[in-house]
Amino acid sequence: MTAAGADNTQTTNVRALRDRPFELLKALEKRSRASVAQTDREPAPGNEWVGVAFRMGGETFLVAREETREVLGLPASITRVPGAKPWVKGLANVRGQLLPMVDMRQFMGSGLTSVSRNTRVVVVNHREIPAGLIVDEVLGFRRFAEREFDAEPPPTVIRCDSYLAGAFRRGGEIWPVLSLKTLVESQQFLQAAH
Repeated sequence: MTAAGADNTQTTNVRALRDRPFELLKALEKRSRASVAQTDREPAPGNEWVGVAFRMGGETFLVAREETREVLGLPASITRVPGAKPWVKGLANVRGQLLPMVDMRQFMGSGLTSVSRNTRVVVVNHREIPAGLIVDEVLGFRRFAEREFDAEPPPTVIRCDSYLAGAFRRGGEIWPVLSLKTLVESQQFLQAAH
């Protein structure tokens, strides 16, 4: 009997049990266990890494999806904080919570982020250090197989080498991975006052 024929027979059997709920539950459990057993026998595909791609200057970077809480448009109102370093643009009220806004290019010493309609804020997913990182553009999710990862970070024009956690390589493209945890926990980032 073919797999399709077996599926039709099982569907018919389940339909026949429609008026006998206990037997129906037993049949469904049996099918579920068989399905799980079949899945366990199949080779698992390689693990997948998912990140958020963004542009800063003329370069593209990735940040791990789990290190990113959300991506926002640039808030209309950012209140300057007296005594803060120039790369701290101020505080923005995001759904009732104050979020420090940081110009990533200026923090890295690579000029100012020019504000355009593509400018976005990558909100860091960190329990103790809230921050919104202003970047030129967010390019969306990128998925990579683990085998495409290289622990050796590539050189970058924007001086962020100490915050890089390797890179993904696909074809001729290199995608440096920026560690948001390393970035926001660094002494340079934490010393935001003059």
